[in-house]
Amino acid sequence: MLKIALIGYGKMGKTIEKIALEKGHKVSLKIDINASDSLVDLSPATADVAIEFTRPEAAFQNIATSLRQGVPVVCGTTGWLDRMDEIKGICTEANSGFFYASNYSIGVNLFFALNRYLATKMNNFPEYDIEMQEIHHTQKLDAPSGTAITLAEGILENVERKNSWINEMKGNANEIGIESLRIADTPGTHTIQYASEVDAIEIKHTAFSRQGFASGALTAAEWLVGKKGCFGMEDLLGF
Repeated sequence: MLKIALIGYGKMGKTIEKIALEKGHKVSLKIDINASDSLVDLSPATADVAIEFTRPEAAFQNIATSLRQGVPVVCGTTGWLDRMDEIKGICTEANSGFFYASNYSIGVNLFFALNRYLATKMNNFPEYDIEMQEIHHTQKLDAPSGTAITLAEGILENVERKNSWINEMKGNANEIGIESLRIADTPGTHTIQYASEVDAIEIKHTAFSRQGFASGALTAAEWLVGKKGCFGMEDLLGF
């Protein structure tokens, strides 16, 4: 049994709590946006691991505080990654564990691998332009999604004719255009299209609920306890 601190007690936090209790774990702390002062209660005595799903502007401080107070962190908040190097440094200094993924769904991480494979093949066919679309619920504040950025980076690593992405439907010839839509009650849909004048190839992942994300985050928390360093889904899944 793990003692789990939930940093962020919105829809995702509540879904993680339900699965954690079903698996016999204990949710020892619930820290929502109106109780951020409760971060001072984080310690190895109160939590074996913290799972952080909050907002981009709060994530860095939540993670840093938890690590410095001796509690490893699994983070699923996106939109703060410009400070990732700082978090890695804090994790090393604290001799703790940190796990980050832009998406904890097993299906999405298989989709990441498929995306990279397709990109390596399409690198040899410059007549195909590349566009992306991501759809999320209206409460999601950052755009494009962290998952979309991970997908774009997977393409950029393997397609020489593209060197950046832009959060617009159409970019320049060297850019990947990413269209971001926000629609009520949409857990997440990501589409990548390679289109030429004669045909198009499209791959797509659609999430039906938050269950897959929450289950993956809990699995990551179980895996992280006792480990030191910074990790991601490729470590957990052995990709």
